[in-house]
Amino acid sequence: MKKPPEKFSPEMPVIPHDESLIKYPCDFPLKIFGAQHPDLAQSVLDVVTRHAPDFDAAGMEMRASKTAKYISLTCTIRATSRTQLDAVYQELCDHPLVKMVL
Repeated sequence: MKKPPEKFSPEMPVIPHDESLIKYPCDFPLKIFGAQHPDLAQSVLDVVTRHAPDFDAAGMEMRASKTAKYISLTCTIRATSRTQLDAVYQELCDHPLVKMVL
């Protein structure tokens, strides 16, 4: 009989909010996935520029899935702090057109 996969350990270390493994400022790619929708790219752009006003929309990369049912968007922002990254991730994850953010 196969052994079930191990579950996520609640013992994983938590990095305090005032610490970070990233050295700021830095270029940081945000990978956003959503269902094919005419408003997805503009909605993502609105969120990203709200948190990174210097982001150039021409730098947004878009790629459709094989079936064109989904779209991935990559926005590389100039991240200045963990607070900024947490805020942009949270707003993108909360957006109804966004399925996942990496």
